[in-house]
Amino acid sequence: MVRVAFVIGDYPPDQFELRADAARAYASADVEVGILKVPARPFDGLTPVEIQAAAPIFHESFRQAEREGYDAVVPLGMLDIGVDGGRSAVDIPVIAPLQAALHVAALLGDRFGVVCYHPSAIARHRAQCVAYGMESWIAGRRASGFYVQHIAANKDRMIESFLMAARDLIDKDGADVIIPQGITQCPVQMKPAWLSEQLGVPVVEGIGAPIRLAALIAGLGLKHSRVRWQKAGSQPRG
Repeated sequence: MVRVAFVIGDYPPDQFELRADAARAYASADVEVGILKVPARPFDGLTPVEIQAAAPIFHESFRQAEREGYDAVVPLGMLDIGVDGGRSAVDIPVIAPLQAALHVAALLGDRFGVVCYHPSAIARHRAQCVAYGMESWIAGRRASGFYVQHIAANKDRMIESFLMAARDLIDKDGADVIIPQGITQCPVQMKPAWLSEQLGVPVVEGIGAPIRLAALIAGLGLKHSRVRWQKAGSQPRG
């Protein structure tokens, strides 16, 4: 049994459970998915300064996962908060949801269409993809037009807008894989299998891909390179 911890921020109780249920759906006979909670508030929206401020909170949750015997850990959300530092903080794999989705998508196609929550998120997503060396795989980006905290109350409108944006990416930009840039769109409010059936292309989302990839990496006995991510406290000061 491979144990994967999934770290969720401080959402309202009903929204927290939706995300926890979405994560637990990727458990199996040989993969356990446990839920950890951190006092960060992504539901209220995160600017770059808030994203950086939240990183140490996620680092502590990664340490908690390691103390509790998990084999790997995944933070919720495709901002990949705390992942880079977290890989130096613990000895278990720390798998970034956006990075995982991009690499899984690269096994299924070579032109990704990305549907963000809101147009304001597009520049941040582009910067992430550039940092990961994956921007050349992006066919185009659109937005469903809703901030994350408004999606639950506008689910039907969001779904209609998402489908329109995704089809536009496929028809006009030649996208052959769709990545929902925001887990509240999919898999929380839309299931990826249903969405893929509607669109006729693979849909790679940010809960299932990182959880199952984390289980694969841990099951293979692999860990992050200490050449790339030196262990915290291992280098002399001065």
